Amino acid sequence: MTMNTKTLIDNLARAELVDMVPYQSARRLFSSADSDTDAKVWLNANEAPGSGEYQIKSSNINRYPDFQPDNLLTGYSNYSGLDKTQLLATRGADEGIELVIKTFCKAYQDSILICSPTYGMYSISAQAQGVNVIDVPMISNTLDIDGIKAVAEQVKVVFLCSPGNPTGNLLPESQILDTLAIFQEKAIVVVDEAYIEFSPQNSMQKLLNQYDNLVVLRTLSKAFGLAGLRCGFTLSNPAIITMMSKVIAPYPIAAPVADIASQSLSASGIKAMQQDVTTLNQLKQDFSQWLSEQQWCKRVFPSDANFVLFECDDKDGLFDLLKAQNILIRDQSKQVQLRNCLRISIGNEYELSLVKNTITQALANTSAKTLKV
Repeated sequence: MTMNTKTLIDNLARAELVDMVPYQSARRLFSSADSDTDAKVWLNANEAPGSGEYQIKSSNINRYPDFQPDNLLTGYSNYSGLDKTQLLATRGADEGIELVIKTFCKAYQDSILICSPTYGMYSISAQAQGVNVIDVPMISNTLDIDGIKAVAEQVKVVFLCSPGNPTGNLLPESQILDTLAIFQEKAIVVVDEAYIEFSPQNSMQKLLNQYDNLVVLRTLSKAFGLAGLRCGFTLSNPAIITMMSKVIAPYPIAAPVADIASQSLSASGIKAMQQDVTTLNQLKQDFSQWLSEQQWCKRVFPSDANFVLFECDDKDGLFDLLKAQNILIRDQSKQVQLRNCLRISIGNEYELSLVKNTITQALANTSAKTLKV
């Protein structure tokens, strides 16, 4: 690409996109194509460990898929207990984020509200669509309700992440109720529940019939172990689902995706997922306890998800030590309020033991009380 080409594209593109930094997903930072994937321990993207075995149909692969495949909606309807008119299947929960903004926000006029530290795609999706972002940072991992009230008249969509990413904790239900009340006649409130299977009793789905402005986002990427499938769901009232259906792509869910996702939502698939969640929650508890006992670990955040966020003495040293052993975790230290914090996905027992042993051996070799590598 010549300099003239770059200048031309910069001049033609929307001004706010020229200097915008895209969301740095785990696979942008470390591509699976960079080296032998099997040689790496992937603990940086909150994926489920292991792999599933599914059968797909290929008889109609030459045909476009249904707009909202009935087998998929039926499966999630049975799982969630919601009517199919309250569901919209999307390409991951990320597409649900984009669709809510596209449906309810006018470019260069409206704003969304986020509460950092939080999932980065809320801001990226808004900026990409010319929508302003207002940030009311969290206070001790809870919402700043007074701060939210102060900007209530300026906001069209509110994004709450519960359990939060990258912090991992659930938001107090009382604060979510307060937020819904504040914006009841003003804005859409989105509760992102990508990790809710790890604490299902705390879902806000139960409030859908009480609040006309509530949207809940879900995904099969985490507890169901189908991150590579890119299948998510937007849960709301039929009026919101109908409106969002007007702006989604004409064939959003590929037929093989619908086939595999439907199998994961069968009775046996759900049972297997719940068993995996029980195992991962126990591994998380054990690993969090181990972290809390390490002198180099200054803080372990409470987690209701499948990952643990922690603060440590030598963040760069620990990250580089693990990376040198092909163990990939996530640096979250650039997020608001998360200086020196790293996030590690809860993999299987072997992977977590490998993390512990790698760190323990490094400490033994340096004869240090704190981790300096």
